[in-house]
Amino acid sequence: MNVNPKSLHCWIVTEGMAGTENQCLGVAEQLGLEPEVKRVKLRQPWRFFTPYVGFEMACSFDTPLTGPWPDLLIASGRKSVAAARYIKRKSGGKTFTVQLQDPRIDPKNFDLVAVPAHDPTRGPNVLVTNAAPNRITNYGLTRARNDFAPLFAMMPSPHIAVLIGGNSKAHTITEYAMEKLGAQLAQLKGSLIITASRRTTESQRSALLKGLGDHPHFFWNGEGANPYMGMLAWADAILVTADSVSMLSDAATTGKPVYMIEMEGGTKRFDKFHQNLRDQGIIRPFEGKLENWGYPPLNDAALVASEILRRINP
Repeated sequence: MNVNPKSLHCWIVTEGMAGTENQCLGVAEQLGLEPEVKRVKLRQPWRFFTPYVGFEMACSFDTPLTGPWPDLLIASGRKSVAAARYIKRKSGGKTFTVQLQDPRIDPKNFDLVAVPAHDPTRGPNVLVTNAAPNRITNYGLTRARNDFAPLFAMMPSPHIAVLIGGNSKAHTITEYAMEKLGAQLAQLKGSLIITASRRTTESQRSALLKGLGDHPHFFWNGEGANPYMGMLAWADAILVTADSVSMLSDAATTGKPVYMIEMEGGTKRFDKFHQNLRDQGIIRPFEGKLENWGYPPLNDAALVASEILRRINP
């Protein structure tokens, strides 16, 4: 008997990070679901040893997890692995469990694991995506373009979205590099619409603005409605720092030219991710000039949703 996906009771479980939660929401929205979102916190020793310790119990979680158990669970993040195993067991195996990102344990613990191509996990129940699932859709971009027209419509074309991350375990960017980037941006024709992440320090922001000088720009200061979707919708080209898988994935879902802003550092995993997008003609390094090109936009959330339906309705 085929299951109507819109009839599924769905939970999303994460540790509360916006990036991982948006991946799960993107998949649920592709299925037409309105999920319950649960953010889990683990107690010791599970918090320290997850995902390897196992043997989860009700007392493993600061956040109570009680039935009725969902038909579908979409989870992402290291701490969500413990919750996914617990829910699967407590439901008697009835909950279809989907883990996004590499769980770092045997994928057989789940019904489906979806990992981007730069992660190593493989198996018969592993779906390999190009990048990270997200909530970017044509409908969402069209709506955002209308919603943010009062902010961006009067700015001269082309509109250049600049998505800035910050220092991480894998990447760093100095204040000098930020100032140099600002000076490069100031040479571009059109409108600069810029946003920074929570990892962007005040000194990095200041250096970027110093480099921009008096060049006209919009820099979101964190007040009012977040213009992120509007920036993607209005952008003719998108510049993204190399540290953010999620922002590069979002940009690659638009089908618009994506330039990667190089940073110091990197890892084999990140290098593989970047190279995969380069090989598909999606991203190019930013070297101070802009060109125009096209590519089939990514839609990894739809790929995961389709695989869920295929496995629920074999």
